[in-house]
Amino acid sequence: MSQGVDLVVPVKSLHRAKSRLLGAADRGRRDPGAHAALALALALDTLTAAANAPGVRRVVAVTSDAEVASAVREIGVASVPDIPGGGLNAALRHGARLLREADPTARIGALQADLPALRAAELGAAIAASEGGRAHCPDRQGTGTTLLLSSATEELDPHFGPGSSAAHTASGARALLGDWPSLRCDVDTEEDLTIAAALGLGRHTSGRLCAPRP
Repeated sequence: MSQGVDLVVPVKSLHRAKSRLLGAADRGRRDPGAHAALALALALDTLTAAANAPGVRRVVAVTSDAEVASAVREIGVASVPDIPGGGLNAALRHGARLLREADPTARIGALQADLPALRAAELGAAIAASEGGRAHCPDRQGTGTTLLLSSATEELDPHFGPGSSAAHTASGARALLGDWPSLRCDVDTEEDLTIAAALGLGRHTSGRLCAPRP
């Protein structure tokens, strides 16, 4: 029997990622390069924390962006190409299928890539609280999902998108409601980023926001 969870983390191409954060990295100048660097920083901090979390055996990024693939390799995380035009849930099913092919007994999880304040200990606590079963962690608003876990004998069956927490509950994934603010704080807007900053950003995002402006 495999030990630990294998996590799939989808990372969009940087030119398409986090459009509602445009301008957050450069004081409203809306420079595409600064925005792409911020989107990459969010993912790198998420992946770094995930790779160090108790209960996580392996982390794989699903991305077709060559810059993302190169950057995640530098922090010791593997990546696999996305399916063109398939969308988020298709990317997660693709990554989960590859992990299960490598180890049919693997327990698979899906983690959103926009958790720049993520603490490894909080992710590990949520995994432990799932007790090996199908479960999910709602976002701080309670409607979305930041983490989805399968059991070792079930498919991942992701239903990310609007109202995903209710959809995951309906699919049999128990809601995990522990005190894990960094795990529940995904970042889509500048308001979200401010809340994440109050929790404590990872070094990549913090460095990107604090970098000197030209």
